[in-house]
Amino acid sequence: MRAAEEMLEQRDGAVATEARTGFTGWRRTDLWALLGFLALAVLVMIRLWIDPNGRVLDGNDDDHGIFLFMLAHGERVVFDGAPPFFEDHLNAPVGVNMMANTAILALSLPLAPVTHFLGGGVTVAIILTFGLAGTAAAWYWLFARHLVRSRRAALVGALWCGFGPTMISHANGHLNFVNQYLVPFIVWQVLRLREPGRAVRGGITLGLLILLQIFINEETLLFTALTLGVFVLSYAIMRPAEVRAVARRFLAGLGVAAGVSLALAGYPLWYQFFAPGNYHGQPFAPTDFVTDLLALGAYPRQSVAGIEAVTQRLSVSATEDNTFFGPVGLLMIVVALRMLWQNAAARSAAIAGLVLLLASMGPRLQIGGVKTAIPLPFGLISHIPVIDLVSVTRFAMVPAIIAGILLALAADRIDGSSPVRRRRFWIGMTLALVPLFPKPVPTIQGDPLPEFLTAGIWKQYVPEGRTLVPVPLPEVTTGRTAQRWATLQNLDFAVPRGYFMGPADPPDNHTGSWRAPARPTSELLTMVQATGLRPVISDAERERIRADLVYWRAAVVVLIPRAQNAAALRATLTDALGKPQLIGGVEIWDVRSLVGTG
Repeated sequence: MRAAEEMLEQRDGAVATEARTGFTGWRRTDLWALLGFLALAVLVMIRLWIDPNGRVLDGNDDDHGIFLFMLAHGERVVFDGAPPFFEDHLNAPVGVNMMANTAILALSLPLAPVTHFLGGGVTVAIILTFGLAGTAAAWYWLFARHLVRSRRAALVGALWCGFGPTMISHANGHLNFVNQYLVPFIVWQVLRLREPGRAVRGGITLGLLILLQIFINEETLLFTALTLGVFVLSYAIMRPAEVRAVARRFLAGLGVAAGVSLALAGYPLWYQFFAPGNYHGQPFAPTDFVTDLLALGAYPRQSVAGIEAVTQRLSVSATEDNTFFGPVGLLMIVVALRMLWQNAAARSAAIAGLVLLLASMGPRLQIGGVKTAIPLPFGLISHIPVIDLVSVTRFAMVPAIIAGILLALAADRIDGSSPVRRRRFWIGMTLALVPLFPKPVPTIQGDPLPEFLTAGIWKQYVPEGRTLVPVPLPEVTTGRTAQRWATLQNLDFAVPRGYFMGPADPPDNHTGSWRAPARPTSELLTMVQATGLRPVISDAERERIRADLVYWRAAVVVLIPRAQNAAALRATLTDALGKPQLIGGVEIWDVRSLVGTG
């Protein structure tokens, strides 16, 4: 296809035969490259591998917890016959719409035996490790087979796309974003739709890839679709006659792909947007989390040259360092674009990257952590449905990948230049890549699971249809230990509340929220945990606590020993429920008789 051939042009004139198809055959060198990707992925995740079920990712322990929940749900689907799109053992008695969350069913279901027998922590380590290595390997395949002639160029592109600052950042807890190995295949299948005879066969293949990506991460699929849309539009403006000649079969292939994917994913998508537990929008404004202009040339915190204090000022969290190319890296991206400027396909890719980069900056420009009054185009589209579900800064993942593509193409083209230019180019590339070499992601030791859970003592207190109420309650940030304990037990018992995405306060407010709607007891316990102050429990307060326990269908209340302000929480619960029992390493309040057996 012409767009791909343009990307392969290395010199003025015709394209070499080998350049049209990439490498003529796989060699031992390619095997070493793939093993190198795996070794580097293990290095990045080595601290988690030391104790997968005992350690927690320090960069984003909240999201580590929510993905443990996703994996526990997958285990319940396979081993307990739970419905795949709904989970009733978190946020009991309401449950969670799993399609409205990042359920990663394409990963959690096949790996359910690992979760069941070895624990969700091991599954997290496997998914993150093979996600990094697999993404790099997939891009290496695309470069090697279709875009470049040089193995060195393919390696540069694969390392940037698989282990660049964006991917290493998301390895701090975003299992969904790290597993991007389907993206190169989706991109290639879309581009191939313009070939004669590909409309049906290629459309079916593309539709199946889209289906799989839906069950890994829909945001990545949205970013890919937007990028390809801008790319095709830009290329059509530059080469209108060529695009008109293939438009019919290209659109026919897209139609087949859309039909296949919608036919197979129609019900899950309906469930996501219309079944109970659906929500609209995010629990934050689009101005809250955006790409800072200075982040383009700074080093990420997880690189050997990164400075934590600088990165923190320019980034919203450790899992959102979506640019951070470094000063020399940014310079080399500009150099690569200048080298490829005569190539319409490369220009179109650069335009797509620039459009998504501008989108990631939100409605107003931010520089050095300071929000300016300079308006940006995203303000015009920020409230469009689906777009309003995206964390804005993540649009910058697109230019990060396109930067890797441009660097690979430039590295391939430089082979045809003079020795002086080649030497200068590779010196620049070395200075760009070495400071970005990733450090192992940080971890902390999680609270150990008590014997009350690990020995199954809880089964004596929690009959079928009732819940175990851990205190602090499972919540985003404040109740991460409770959620981790429940999910490492594969949700064998149901718990109220939790960290997940759902409506803020249905039926009146369906705005997205990271927590269940507030109840008197949850607000009281959150206040006690935060302040350490013991409130005066009135008879009316006791009635409200009882009502919440009835609502949650509680059987036993369990105090987490190392919780913040555990003494104040214990005193509050004792005042409300009486003296606790010390059983299996935890203090519990048996409330089966209080709540009743109905």
